[in-house]
Amino acid sequence: MTFPTDMESIRKSLDTSQIKGWRSIVTLMVFIITNINALFPFHVPFFVPRVIPLAITKTLVALHIISPSNSIKRGHGNGVLVRYNFPMNFVTAPLIANLFLLAAQAIGRTEVHDGIIGANNIAPYDIMLFFLSLAYIALSIDASGLIRYLAYRVLKSGGNAGYRLYLSLYCFFFALTAAIGNDPVILSGTPFLAYLTRVSANISQPLAWIYAQFAVANIASAILVSSNPTNLVFAGAFGIRFISYSANIIVPVIVTGVVLFPCLLFIIFRNDSLIPRRIEMHQLSEEQAEKAPINPNIPVARTDSGTGTREPEQNVLPLEEIMNPYLDKIGATVAAFILAITLVTLIVVNAVISDGQTVHAFWVTSPAAIVTLAFDLAWGYKNRHESRRVANERRAEPERVWSDTDSNTRANPNTVVASGPIVPVGGSSGLNEKPTQGENTNSQLSLRLPPPVLLKQPTLMTRISARYTSFRIDFPTASTALASLPFALVPFAFCMFILVQALVTKGWVPVFAHGWDAWVRRTGTVGAVGGMGFLSVILSNFAGTNIGAAILLSRIIQAWQDIHTVAGTAISNRTFWGTVYSAVIGVNYGAFSIAFSASLAGLLWRSILEQKLIHVRSRDFLRVNLPIITITMVVSCSVLTGQIYIVRGTTAYNK
Repeated sequence: MTFPTDMESIRKSLDTSQIKGWRSIVTLMVFIITNINALFPFHVPFFVPRVIPLAITKTLVALHIISPSNSIKRGHGNGVLVRYNFPMNFVTAPLIANLFLLAAQAIGRTEVHDGIIGANNIAPYDIMLFFLSLAYIALSIDASGLIRYLAYRVLKSGGNAGYRLYLSLYCFFFALTAAIGNDPVILSGTPFLAYLTRVSANISQPLAWIYAQFAVANIASAILVSSNPTNLVFAGAFGIRFISYSANIIVPVIVTGVVLFPCLLFIIFRNDSLIPRRIEMHQLSEEQAEKAPINPNIPVARTDSGTGTREPEQNVLPLEEIMNPYLDKIGATVAAFILAITLVTLIVVNAVISDGQTVHAFWVTSPAAIVTLAFDLAWGYKNRHESRRVANERRAEPERVWSDTDSNTRANPNTVVASGPIVPVGGSSGLNEKPTQGENTNSQLSLRLPPPVLLKQPTLMTRISARYTSFRIDFPTASTALASLPFALVPFAFCMFILVQALVTKGWVPVFAHGWDAWVRRTGTVGAVGGMGFLSVILSNFAGTNIGAAILLSRIIQAWQDIHTVAGTAISNRTFWGTVYSAVIGVNYGAFSIAFSASLAGLLWRSILEQKLIHVRSRDFLRVNLPIITITMVVSCSVLTGQIYIVRGTTAYNK
């Protein structure tokens, strides 16, 4: 990483004359269009001569890569041409935008290098490796069943008193998010609340519960640097030590959480049908309560006796998952211990390093994630016979409807299910092998395979599918955590870093910084806090999610610093840190504001709810969140303003 230290390089970085060039104009237009696309994804139809997919399909079938039953084309149309739909979303649009700018020579090696390796104290690869490795540990805790078990204990403590239960869950999700981040809480907490409200006899709809949980998960994620990748961007950009970051942000966040709860309970969701004073819960039968809880991470076919058609969910399963939750005590203890040690190590290392030294955060989190993964694999292997037994027993009950965990359904489960004979998988060399006479198959996985015409020619895809299913059964925790990792965040974040770096080199970020400087000169410290809070929320919705907003705003604030350096004027500590921490609050809270695409957590939240047959419309998301985001931003910015007037002076900020 290089950082401009001499005055000449700073002046060059602030040059705005090139914005009149066509490449600069194209870069800005591409950036705007890309972010609009992220907000409103769509599909682009394209047409292919029918002979091409037919030839490809026949070739794949002939090579035993796919089976004839899978050779149905996904295109549309009965004529000479077949129509296919190419998705334009937050993953594909930024990538296409960067390729277009490269082809137009609007960006080059410098922008790509700085957008991946880093520049101006922002190291994208460090942020991504740090976030993914820490996310695996948190997701391993989630897969162990600890979060659902703790939620069950909170549910028991709340009893039938509706208000007390609402408060208990509110505090629980707040504390849990502060410790492990918002993604695991959304992964487990959202389906838990969907089931909870469904098995309650007098909660008319889950509105009050799911919106409160989503807001809390994004409010509390601002407390620790490790809880949200947006926090990592700001901490790296301005050299903020992790302990100092939390010390400066925790008071506004906690006050926001305290003030928001009564507003939710008595103003926004005051209808008794949403939060009843007394909740009437269905109860498990004695037989169901006495059963040993089953690991929901073990994949099981959920069909109507092998026809391949999914049946609607019944109330009995969600009730069992809530009132008799599974918990892997050993796995949960080990993963939680590793997470705690990792976070403490991060804080200590970050606190003791001297200025000028480089200690990348992923140097700490990556080994911890590898240790966690190694344990999950070893622990799964040790218990593989039990996992296979559970899979066989559950598959032997075709009349019972079972569901995979939410992370498994997102992982595109490839269970092979259809009518036909049963053969063992796992340790066998082929799908058409049968157990030898006298062989004990209780510890082996049995799968229902397609009719015999397909068994004569096992294909590469059926073998891969069966092996993957076998892996998920033998290693349920590791496979669930790996499948739940937000890998889509990696190409998206890198592409957004490159696009923002293109705005820097083409003179647009300095233009925005001059505009921000003019605003602060007119409004002072209070205007800086309030203006940046408003701007960060808006950009979270219109600048490629809150991650894109964090990247862009950090660059603008850095350019704002350079403007004052060149001019020989100073920004006060009070104004500077008020701006930075207001931006941190805004990009975290911005997730629950206008659109689902304001954060990847919002897209995940909507996806989980749809899997649970709860459909949240975009206009309802805006309508319900508008008073919530208004209250939270007003409270947090007010508290932040008071705090910085107390603890920060008017002395010049020196980077």
